[in-house]
Amino acid sequence: MPKSGRCLCGACTLVLAGPHNWVGHCHCDSCRRATASPVTTFIGHPNGHWTMDGPIGRYASSDGVERGFCQGCGSPLYYRSKRYPDEVHFYATLLDDPAAVSPTVQFHAGETLPWAGALTTLPHG
Repeated sequence: MPKSGRCLCGACTLVLAGPHNWVGHCHCDSCRRATASPVTTFIGHPNGHWTMDGPIGRYASSDGVERGFCQGCGSPLYYRSKRYPDEVHFYATLLDDPAAVSPTVQFHAGETLPWAGALTTLPHG
């Protein structure tokens, strides 16, 4: 069953068809800076099995890397790299039901912030 999603303002929409290659957390510095969050959860999805519409901006964050974002609200949409030519990495929290996917792998775990492990154990405010 296809999974759909959108950016914060709803101008950019996403549909992922078929199975994902993987779902995982990335702890690298560049992903933290691109999202202003301690960890990013991506869905690695094969090319040819997704559609995205809307005012998509593109930013070359490093050599061979493109990051997509909504030109209206600025929400990050995807990461694409020449290193992974057959897939695009979409932000899992764009999905209308982000709980429908579960991470099974971590990337750049050596760059994990020391306090990131406490995210789910802190007292509720």
